[in-house]
Amino acid sequence: MTTPLTTIFTISDLAKEFGITTRTLRHYEEQGLITPSRSGLNRIYSPRDRLRLKLALRGKRLGFSLHEIRELFELPDLTNNDTAQLQAYGRKLERHRAQLEQQREDAAIMLNEIEFFAKQCQRLLSGGESKKDGDWPEEPTSDIDVKGN
Repeated sequence: MTTPLTTIFTISDLAKEFGITTRTLRHYEEQGLITPSRSGLNRIYSPRDRLRLKLALRGKRLGFSLHEIRELFELPDLTNNDTAQLQAYGRKLERHRAQLEQQREDAAIMLNEIEFFAKQCQRLLSGGESKKDGDWPEEPTSDIDVKGN
């Protein structure tokens, strides 16, 4: 553990750092997302494994499946200059980018609606107009319909 290149991590180190279980780490290994080396029965994780774990967990938070995350990790071999492989990988990246953009747009709409209803609640709690059940003001509108079109 003298330089960043020689740093190693145990399964417990990474589980604690990222707030996940050791079972999750073993599952990610089974899925091919991380590839620790072995020292006897112990798993030894490299800085590369740590980075891939960090990216995988971020991908999960964004709603990607483990299969989709693994696809993103499968970088094309840039040394053989395979045009078809690079084009296919570029299409995968574009699909993921578009999905993230849609999620960002959806989140912005939901945050706007939450803010609207929170203000309505505060207004009612602070002695504003008395409302009966079902007599809420009209909901905020957005430029995007509910079906995502």
